[in-house]
Amino acid sequence: MTDSLAADLDDAAAVFTRLRPRLFGIAYRMLGSAGEAEDLVQEVWLRWQTCDRTVVVSPDAFLATTATRLAINALQSARARRETYIGPWLPEPVDTDADPYLGAERGEALQFATLLLMERLTPNERAAYVLREAFDYPYAQIAGILRSTETAVRQLVSRARRHVAGERRAPASPAAQRELLAAFVTAARSGDMAALERLLAAGATSLSDGNGAVRVARRPVVGPTRVAKFMVAIADWFWEGVDVEWATTNGQASAVLVRDGEAYCVLTVNASAEGIDQVLWMVNPDKLTAFTR
Repeated sequence: MTDSLAADLDDAAAVFTRLRPRLFGIAYRMLGSAGEAEDLVQEVWLRWQTCDRTVVVSPDAFLATTATRLAINALQSARARRETYIGPWLPEPVDTDADPYLGAERGEALQFATLLLMERLTPNERAAYVLREAFDYPYAQIAGILRSTETAVRQLVSRARRHVAGERRAPASPAAQRELLAAFVTAARSGDMAALERLLAAGATSLSDGNGAVRVARRPVVGPTRVAKFMVAIADWFWEGVDVEWATTNGQASAVLVRDGEAYCVLTVNASAEGIDQVLWMVNPDKLTAFTR
């Protein structure tokens, strides 16, 4: 390799390294999977290496466009694969203590409740929402990324906002969410039915993601009484030998449940002024690699 080619590749690598956190942030919010987002970012790097960079006016725009278009295609494939997923599918938790940049942009599009609601958007609606709400891209730039018009992009973002806002109660403050989670863990461990019911909002739902790999509920448990009864029913064995460690995942307080020195569950709650709306149990080992010792 000549010196000039080596220098050019070094420059390309420096540009990519600078933008990599944002590219991962776009991919993760689009796909809800850290592993798939990492693979996508690697594909962006390969395309950046091999493209004719002399004609690229804006590396930032080129890389964001490449990442978004790849994510739209990957999301369509991922949704097809999830049709055979065993039980509820939940976004893979990311440790925002370990990767503070991921949550440094506008945080709402990173929270579990929003990621779950975004699953119901079309790929283009989701892309427009992520680029606008999480990263504050101008409408005109989003239109270029999506090969659309600015008017159409405004409509995509508007529909996505209405959908997300219309199906979600105003979230509790971070401090209140942490307090509710801690109280839930205490009540669940002790099998305190009355305390659990007091914590849960009307319509509360418990969702467990294990993809058939572990012994968990394969259907949503809906309603405060049913959720509380389920917690009481499993209290004797589920919490045996468990240590609880605290983490921040997706910008929210979470409990990492550790048994025999290994993390086997990340538990978090989505909450509002009415109480806990969703209890989310991530017990799929493939989605817990970030918390493996």
